[in-house]
Amino acid sequence: MKQLAALFGRRARLRWLHLIIGGALLMPYFLVGTVLVGMAGGGEPVFSSVPAQLAAFALALPMAAVTGFFALVRPLSVATARALCGVPPALLADGPARTRQARVRTAGWYTLHLALGGIISGATLALPPFAVAVIALPFFSGLRETWLLDGPEALREPWALALAPFAGLAMLLALALAAAMAGEVLARRAPVLLGPTPEDRLAAAERRAADLAVRNRLARELHDSVGHALSAVTLQAGAARRVLDRDPEFVREALTAIEETTRRTVGELDSVLGLLRQDAEPDEEGTANGPGLDALGGLLAHCGVPVAYEREGDPEDPGTVDPVVAREAYRIVQEGLSNALRHGGGDAASPVRLLIAVRERERELEIVMENPLGERPAVARPGGGRGLRGIAERAVLLGGRAEAGPYDGGWRLTARLPLTMPEATGAADRTEGRG
Repeated sequence: MKQLAALFGRRARLRWLHLIIGGALLMPYFLVGTVLVGMAGGGEPVFSSVPAQLAAFALALPMAAVTGFFALVRPLSVATARALCGVPPALLADGPARTRQARVRTAGWYTLHLALGGIISGATLALPPFAVAVIALPFFSGLRETWLLDGPEALREPWALALAPFAGLAMLLALALAAAMAGEVLARRAPVLLGPTPEDRLAAAERRAADLAVRNRLARELHDSVGHALSAVTLQAGAARRVLDRDPEFVREALTAIEETTRRTVGELDSVLGLLRQDAEPDEEGTANGPGLDALGGLLAHCGVPVAYEREGDPEDPGTVDPVVAREAYRIVQEGLSNALRHGGGDAASPVRLLIAVRERERELEIVMENPLGERPAVARPGGGRGLRGIAERAVLLGGRAEAGPYDGGWRLTARLPLTMPEATGAADRTEGRG
């Protein structure tokens, strides 16, 4: 049964169809070859001469090979190979053949496909009618008189007629076997000739890296903006619930802070989701979407913890700090405040200390945030968070550095970012911001 499935099963039938398609694609080249052979032979009929047909076939293959060098031949060949040859999609390359190596391989595949397809297609058209006639010889006297009139005398013997049906079946079986073998040859050669070249693998790796960078960027933005807002709102709502009957004024202030936090976060969320839009463009300053250091006032006023803010220089000046750096610095401060909300003491006597300094000599923007540690997290999250990793990623992508850890009984976060960025880095960041 396995042998019959290998010859007549669904995969074998699809590969046979693939070969017939190759024979159909060969026909234009073969017809041009017959014209050339006819001209060289002084007008002698080509289709009645086997050597002339073989010569036309030989002339057709180089012409097919030239066609295989066109870039779009590879995606068409890959599509048919995936659909009909049973080749795993991961083993075949995507997209047009751009490099010389890829085009040479594609031309080799295209020539092999048309050559084997032409042979199997010709046999498929000619052999089955002949085999059926051979099978029917013992049963139709008129057929025997027509076919065997000028044939060898031995074919008229009873034993020859008795073997004729078996000979016809053997012909059909041989055709199926030849088609299965040719299909197997193409299936085995497809990953070699249509598989990705080193350049294709490099391009695919670059695309995956770009996609991963965008996904990481979106994850950081959502974590820092939405995560901070949820932490602040949760803390403020919990505090308001505990003093609802005793301190209506505090509840009113908490609800106002919740309203301001959610309104600001909705705007930030819209900016983050803009990264997903294909037509997202940078703003007038050429930065990616997101607030900068000039928006720190609103963040600190409604962050849910008291903050003692100091600054040196003018970090809010776009002429001093690159807008992209200012955007990332805002997110770093936002995540630092989220950590203070979750793990800090959160009382007015020990506020969070925030220092943002412009170091002109070092050409750096320094961010230092210190907060006390509470006995237990104010807002607990199963499995912990990814904020510190996101801060480190933001700093490294800008060419800076960040570190965080226990300090003098509390927690200190320090980040140093370049005031300006190399043009290549800035362009890459802006491209990432456009999604």
